Amino acid sequence: MEYRKVIIDQLYQALEETLTTDEIAGLLEIPKNSDHGDVAFPCFVLAKQFRQAPQKIAEELASKIKDPSIDAVKAIGPYVNFSLNRDIFAELVFLEMLEKGHAYGDWEIGEGRHVPIDMSSPNIAKPMSMGHLRSTVIGNAIANLMAKTGYAPVKINHLGDWGTQFGKLIVAYKKWGSEEAVKADPISELLRLYVKFHEEAETNEELDEEGRHWFKELEDGNQEAHDLWEWFKNESLKEFNRVYHLLGIEFDSYHGEAFYNDKMSEVVDLLEEKGLLTNNRGADIVDLEKYGLNPALIRKSDGATLYITRDLAAAIYRKRTYDFAQSLYVVGNEQANHFRQLKAVLKEMGYDWSDDMHHIPFGLITLNGKKLSTRKGKVVLLEKVLGEAVSLAKDQIEAKNPDLANKEEVASAVGIGAVVFHDLKNDRLNNFDFSLAEVVQFEGETGPYVQYTHARAKSILRKAEKLTVGSKDIVLNDDYSWAVVRLLEKYPETVKLASEKFEPSVIAKYTIALAQAFNKYYANSRILEEDDALYARLQLVQHTASVLKDGLKLLGVKAPNEM
Repeated sequence: MEYRKVIIDQLYQALEETLTTDEIAGLLEIPKNSDHGDVAFPCFVLAKQFRQAPQKIAEELASKIKDPSIDAVKAIGPYVNFSLNRDIFAELVFLEMLEKGHAYGDWEIGEGRHVPIDMSSPNIAKPMSMGHLRSTVIGNAIANLMAKTGYAPVKINHLGDWGTQFGKLIVAYKKWGSEEAVKADPISELLRLYVKFHEEAETNEELDEEGRHWFKELEDGNQEAHDLWEWFKNESLKEFNRVYHLLGIEFDSYHGEAFYNDKMSEVVDLLEEKGLLTNNRGADIVDLEKYGLNPALIRKSDGATLYITRDLAAAIYRKRTYDFAQSLYVVGNEQANHFRQLKAVLKEMGYDWSDDMHHIPFGLITLNGKKLSTRKGKVVLLEKVLGEAVSLAKDQIEAKNPDLANKEEVASAVGIGAVVFHDLKNDRLNNFDFSLAEVVQFEGETGPYVQYTHARAKSILRKAEKLTVGSKDIVLNDDYSWAVVRLLEKYPETVKLASEKFEPSVIAKYTIALAQAFNKYYANSRILEEDDALYARLQLVQHTASVLKDGLKLLGVKAPNEM
């Protein structure tokens, strides 16, 4: 933003090139006390060089700086504090926003390079539960942030469509299932069979061995096993896609674990060629002691492959296919060691691009403080939660705005948006307990609150269409409008920070702060009064609505124009 350049240039000249402009930029701070100004420059770093106390340096610097865009410069202790000319600053911010339009906040950092994002990745033959929400919505938001900063995201749903669990499911179906029951209610019946297998296996050790046998049959191409697996997969995808449609999320690839069945032999061959495989009790491993990690088990003694073998094949395939700038894995925190091993094996293979692979971990959603478990049947269905959220949103809309024309559509946007926003406003690594009643509230730090603020701004703009705008000068001197302008100016840097940290909560918290600042402004201003400042106030409203909508869009949340 231009105002930072003005301050940096003034300091650079006053310091007689003692520091570079980049060094000065890195030292600038926002004062914690707004009475101290808008920007502060700390002088501690200059004390040794100037052989003066930081307070003295601050006083001398403050006396040398004069610029029409800076209203006041004063030394407060060891800091030089700058108070900006609010009208000039607001005009600069609004001018940039008008020029860039929907592209405000965009960056070209990625230069169009691909970023595969491994996300969602539910296991087939199981329902989409609340446990799948985090990877799905965090991955989607990160994909949006990557696009906003100039990358080309590739959303990959790495389906859990392979592994011993499918051997177990085949055993369960053959023992206790029926074609009629699965056809009548596929996912519920398959879940029932999966849970029953684990209950029975607690007292019957032979069941696990049968499960392993049938998975080996599946790997070896047994027709009966393959047909059952294909059937389970197709039925699961129908349910998954229904839930993804509700969330408004699409994928670029559904290549799951099975896709890499014919690509793992090359991985094993490469490991052998490079002399990295060691035989340990009949199993093939890669020693990772120098990385402080346990050995990576590549192939079991019976020849069966493991997750890491498959993920090695997937990583190599993605590099060849996309020549990625970064490759992201949005997977729970409990898998951190797996991804450390994966990167270490690739590094040993000579693939330095493994440094561009990042595990994006996240915490757990709990329900009443308890972890959700599919194996034990403690499943909270995601589709059911989304439906209940929409119903709660509709009740609130009926109470607040019963004459709203498109209530069903708005209730869907608000209810589903509330669930998504609540997840994303939490720091990614934090665990949180889910309470639907708290999530779908129009007050407080919620998605509906931000959406309602956007709708309020759009309502003001509709009313303003009947008014006459005179002067187009930017006149915004009050503290409430100033708080909003400052936040609008911060949006591009906020986008950049969220992208760099792979942290959607940065955007969610920003939208809450902007909504709160705007609502304070709304409560303390006569926005539609026809005077010389009307144009400036309407610009503020328009830009607030625009940034709130864009911020919500990055999170995968809709912004209705009316609520």
